[in-house]
Amino acid sequence: MSARLAWAMAMAAVVGLSNWLVQYPITPWLTWGAFSYPLAYLVTDVCNRCHGPRHARLIAVCGFVVGFGLSLWLANLQIALASGTAFLVSQLLDVAVFNRLRRASWWKAPFWGSMAASVIDTAIFFSLAFHGTDVPWLPLAVGDLAIKFLMAALLLAPYRALVRRLLTPAA
Repeated sequence: MSARLAWAMAMAAVVGLSNWLVQYPITPWLTWGAFSYPLAYLVTDVCNRCHGPRHARLIAVCGFVVGFGLSLWLANLQIALASGTAFLVSQLLDVAVFNRLRRASWWKAPFWGSMAASVIDTAIFFSLAFHGTDVPWLPLAVGDLAIKFLMAALLLAPYRALVRRLLTPAA
């Protein structure tokens, strides 16, 4: 399997799972999707560090296409459109912020890229996904964003480990 296909499959799996899980609230302000979606930024950031921004953008687009199809199958059209829009905009923002900070301390590019992208993703997704429904989406958006911020910090250790493993030449 090629590296591009593996990255695209990882991205599509995260998006499809997250779009299905967002339909299931844990509390009035939190859904299960809040815990899985930040993995998309981990995939993008590791790919960006190891293969560069062009490859990361390509994986984001591939993940969008496959993820959109999975979202249609696992969720519904409104969630698929909301997710697709939020995903593509936020992933491209993540790549741009990451690249501006890529020469800074190892943690700054993935952390601040994920933080900025999380704000945009949350605003776009929740306002579109639940528009015209009776779902009280604002508390869900706030809870989701809080978990995304927490996950941005918690995913720094796996980010560092994956980058080290993928960039270290085999002996």
